[in-house]
Amino acid sequence: MYISCSFLNFTILKKILLLFIVLVTINSQAQTSLYENPKFDEIAKNHKSLGILPFKTTVELRKKDMEKMSKGELSKLEKKESESIQLSMYSWFLKRKKQGKMQTIEVQDPNTTKALLRKKNITEKNMNKYTPKQLANILNVDAVITGDYKTTKPMSEGASLALGLLSGLWGSTNTATINMSVHNRKDGVLLWNYNKKVRGSIGTDSDDLINTLMRKASRRLSYTKKK
Repeated sequence: MYISCSFLNFTILKKILLLFIVLVTINSQAQTSLYENPKFDEIAKNHKSLGILPFKTTVELRKKDMEKMSKGELSKLEKKESESIQLSMYSWFLKRKKQGKMQTIEVQDPNTTKALLRKKNITEKNMNKYTPKQLANILNVDAVITGDYKTTKPMSEGASLALGLLSGLWGSTNTATINMSVHNRKDGVLLWNYNKKVRGSIGTDSDDLINTLMRKASRRLSYTKKK
């Protein structure tokens, strides 16, 4: 009788663990989506330059935090977050290049990118009126990275402090979602798309966020593949 009960308990435990693994797998798949153009490697070989456009950023604060700031302050916060993500992405590529984990390609400095966009009166608010191909032509790069970013807390410490917000508002993020794409300048075709949602603590700044999001995705990003 003792053996039978032990076996029964073990069987139930196995079923619970199996169910848990299945649920985690489903949740993981639902939180991540990655697309790679079959010809990305071939096309990327001819690329000499890459531009990173400002990400369209949405900061979804708690209701009590929203009450402490005006609509204008929220817009400023989102703009600073967008610039922070853009700069972190740029730094991420530079580090990979320094480590020899990236093919020979020049990544355009964000300051140059912003200056070229300003000349055409292009901002984060009206950027969606332009196609990736048009934007690549304006920046004079072979491919462009575009993206959307949503977070429940700002990842940039400077953004929060600059607006005089409470220190508890920035730091660990409850939820962060990023959807980024790489488009070819020549024909505007989509080469790569990555959509990732993470929950819980992911670091203290945008550099931590980008490192977390790109850790696995970079393995299928042609520019950073080991040749």
